[in-house]
Amino acid sequence: MIHSLRLALFASLLAIPSFASAQDKPLTRIAFGSCAHQEKPLPIWKSVVGVKPELMLMLGDNIYADTDDMKVMKDKYDKAAAHPDYQTLRKSCPTLGIWDDHDYGKNDAGVEYAKKEESQQLFLDFFDVPKDSPLRKQKGIYQSQTYGPAGKRVQVIMLDGRYFRSPMKRGKREPGMTYTPYIANTEPGATILGEEQWKWLEEQLKKPAEIRLLVSGIQIVAEDHGFEKWMNFPNERERLYKLLRDTKAAGVIALSGDRHLAELCMMERAVDYPLYDLTASGFNQADKKWRPLEKNRHRVATMGHGDNFGVVTIDWNATDPVIGLQIRDVDGDITIQQKLHLSDLQVGAHVAKKGVVEVEQPKPKDGAITALEATKKVGEKVTVEMRVSSTGGTVEKRLYLNSKKSFTDAENFAVVVMPKAFTGKLEKATRTTFADKIIRVTGTVTTFKTAPQIVVDDEKQIEIVSDK
Repeated sequence: MIHSLRLALFASLLAIPSFASAQDKPLTRIAFGSCAHQEKPLPIWKSVVGVKPELMLMLGDNIYADTDDMKVMKDKYDKAAAHPDYQTLRKSCPTLGIWDDHDYGKNDAGVEYAKKEESQQLFLDFFDVPKDSPLRKQKGIYQSQTYGPAGKRVQVIMLDGRYFRSPMKRGKREPGMTYTPYIANTEPGATILGEEQWKWLEEQLKKPAEIRLLVSGIQIVAEDHGFEKWMNFPNERERLYKLLRDTKAAGVIALSGDRHLAELCMMERAVDYPLYDLTASGFNQADKKWRPLEKNRHRVATMGHGDNFGVVTIDWNATDPVIGLQIRDVDGDITIQQKLHLSDLQVGAHVAKKGVVEVEQPKPKDGAITALEATKKVGEKVTVEMRVSSTGGTVEKRLYLNSKKSFTDAENFAVVVMPKAFTGKLEKATRTTFADKIIRVTGTVTTFKTAPQIVVDDEKQIEIVSDK
C-alpha cells in the first residue's frame, strides 16, 4: 500500500507541467525546515502548505532512522512519504533535500558510517530522484539548482556535511552540564565537505546569481554552543568564508537546521558583507516548553521552544529587492522576521572608510604570524607580531591595540590588554606606550561580536619589540 502511494506521488509530480518550467520563473517564497520524526504527529505540514511556497527545502533529519538496517530505514522513509499532508506539500511545489545525521543513519555520524552508500540510495528514492540521475553515482548528496531569469536568479546550494566529515572531538563535561560538548578539531586534513565537494562548491559560487541560499544541515555562523556546528572544524569554516570572499559571491544567505530550535544569526566579518544564518528546527522535534537561551554571540533573534519552519520571501518588484527571513510556528504565525535589501549583501557593502592610509605592517620573525593571518586562527593559540595603528579604551578598564586605523575595519585585529596585566614592565604603561609600536603578543584568538582578538591577562604575554 505504501509503495503504491509513493508511486502515485511520483507520477503526480511528473504530471504537473508547472514544475518543468519552475526554474524559469523568479522565486518569491521559499519554505524550509528540518527534523521531522515519522512516528510523531506532524500538524505543521498544513501550515507549510498554507504559505504556498514555490520551492520547499528539506534540511535533514527528514526521518529518524538511526540504524544500519536498510530495510528498517526504508520502512521509516515509506511511513514519512505516506503522510497525507506531506503528499499535499510535495504536489504543490518542487522539493530539494539534504540529509543530516538521523536520516544519514546514525547520531552525529560522518565518514565512518558504514552504510552511507546504501543510505544515499534510499534518501534519493525518498525525494524521487530518477534512477539515471548523476546523483545516483556521485559520492554524497550535494547538489545545486538555479531558479529564475537573469537579474532575478536564486541559486540553491545544498551541502552534504555527513558523507565526508571527519570524526568529531569531545571535550570535558563541566559541573552542571547535561552533555559532553564537542571541541574544535584542528588536525591537518580534518574536513566537513571533502576535497571533491570543495571543488564543486567553488564552481557553483562562480556561477551567476543574484541571491544564493547556502543550505547546511548544521549551523554555520553560531560558535558558542557545544553541539554540532561548523565551528567544530574552525579551519573548514574559515575555508568556507575565504572561498566566499575569493569568489566574490554576492547575495549569500545560509539556511540550517539540526538544533531543535529556531534562530537568526549574523556575522559581520565573515565575508565582505553581513552573513546571515537562519536556523529552522524542527518540524516536530523542537522543545515544547520554555528553556534558557544558550550563549550565542551572533544571535539576532530566537525562538527557543516550539515547532517551527522557515520562509524566505523576495520582493523583486522593489527598486532594491527586499528579502524577508522568517521563522513561523506550528500555526503558521511569524515569530521571527528580518528584512534585508539585496544591496546589503553585495561585496564591499560594508568596508573601511575611504581615504584612510594604513601603516605598513612588519614581517614577523621567529615563528610569529601577521595580524591578518591571526584573524583566521580563531580558537588557536598563536604569536602575533604587528604594528599598533590605533588605540582605544583605558588602562583602568581595558586597553585596545588595533592593527588598523579603524577598529571597524573588516581586517582589523585587536589586542585587548586587561587591567590585571598592567604590572611589572607594564605597570606605568599608557596608550602612548603602545601607539605606533611593533608588538609581539601570544594568546588564543577569540572573537567579540565577530571581531577577532587576543585578550592579554598577563604582562608576560606581550612585549614591545620595536618603536620604529
